[in-house]
Amino acid sequence: MSLRRTLTTAFAAATAASIVAGPAAASEVPSVQAIKQIASGLNQAWSIDFLPDGTGLFTQKDAKTISKIDKAGKVTTVQTIPGVSVTPEAGLLGIAVSPKYATDQTVFIYYTTSSDNRIAKLKLGQTPTPIVTGIPRGANFHHGGRIRFGPDGYLYAGTGDGQNGANAQNKNSLGGKVLRVTTDGAPAPGNPFNSRVYSYGHRNVQGLTWANGQLYVSDIGANKLDELNKIEPGKNYGWPTCEGPCTTAGMTNPVKAWPTSSATPSGLAAYKGSLYMASLKGGTFKLDLNGNGGKLWTNLGRTRDATAGPDGQLYTITPGAIYVSDGS
Repeated sequence: MSLRRTLTTAFAAATAASIVAGPAAASEVPSVQAIKQIASGLNQAWSIDFLPDGTGLFTQKDAKTISKIDKAGKVTTVQTIPGVSVTPEAGLLGIAVSPKYATDQTVFIYYTTSSDNRIAKLKLGQTPTPIVTGIPRGANFHHGGRIRFGPDGYLYAGTGDGQNGANAQNKNSLGGKVLRVTTDGAPAPGNPFNSRVYSYGHRNVQGLTWANGQLYVSDIGANKLDELNKIEPGKNYGWPTCEGPCTTAGMTNPVKAWPTSSATPSGLAAYKGSLYMASLKGGTFKLDLNGNGGKLWTNLGRTRDATAGPDGQLYTITPGAIYVSDGS
């Protein structure tokens, strides 16, 4: 069965119209909420998270900036992060707001330097303090970069193999992993190897989310298959021995795989009972927890992040813009 999904003609027409058209006339009742652009003109927007008051904080990879976006869509630059190295995939990547922000005023970022990828914490407007360093970087590619706080209050990070597949199988390397750390960067209690490593055998993890308490990640493949994985602590997800499902002993197969020509997944969100997986090949996948589903919003081109907002809307990030919708 082809993994490149096709929307029905009627649905595609409704979706396309919702993107390009203005509000429906009073006599018209749209079947879905229009996906609405709330910010544009961005320089490789990459990730968004939210302050307790609902203000969004988002990164721009190439601009090396953290910006705020308020409920009206007004964008304000907060600060530029020093020491960030930009390549086609490197730069200022993930952002995560502390779940205790009301008391600690702390934000976490993932970014590339000239020598590594790292996670740092900061108070807005102040100099970042690195808490995890030495995450491998490639000359240009495979940096990972997504960070999210889990339901357990610990910080999770998806990393890339740094263009060296052997890193993914080396439990002493931080590359090609899902990491789980405290807010000081130490290994979180209960990690399977008494290190920062939570799972391994990944190529380039750029999406992290939880559905029904279960961690899911999206992983970009090489030439064959991209993956949606259900993460269990200590499991080996196969790269570089396996790309997609395989029968190699000790390797954990993905929930779902897609040809790299159609997916190349990035950010991942759980929203209204579905998974939304951003796609660098255009549009966003709407999936059930078994990975079944198809693409929405292909008119938007590349989508980089999907995040459920505290206002009940789904935020979709493209390199140049931010959109909100009800996920239809």
